[in-house]
Amino acid sequence: MRILHTMLRVGHLQRAIDFYTDVLGMKLLRTSDNPEYKYTLAFVGYGNNPDHAELELTYNYGVDHYDLGTAYGHIAIAVPDVAKACEAVRARGGNVTREAGPVKGGKTVIAFVQDPDGYKIELIERQSEVTL
Repeated sequence: MRILHTMLRVGHLQRAIDFYTDVLGMKLLRTSDNPEYKYTLAFVGYGNNPDHAELELTYNYGVDHYDLGTAYGHIAIAVPDVAKACEAVRARGGNVTREAGPVKGGKTVIAFVQDPDGYKIELIERQSEVTL
């Protein structure tokens, strides 16, 4: 077994696609529109299944925002240099909500950014990863 994708409901599909592709460097992998059931899907990621997990962005017609709730935590993305990734996110118009630094009680360097719908994305420093 393995994770195929994670789904996020978004209030403005193109804004979400732009954030994940332009700010975080993912690729738009595919889209599908279902007018009968009033939703559109966009899959983004750093590669396609089966080699990579994907992020499914779901836009339900007429819904421009969601309450995130207290159960949601974050999506984690590995980057080679968290401080440089934060600089790149800012330069591309993204919102850094926690600066690069060691995780509380540990040594792993992390930071947090937030997408336009309020979802948190954790950047985790892993030297072997590709730059945003």
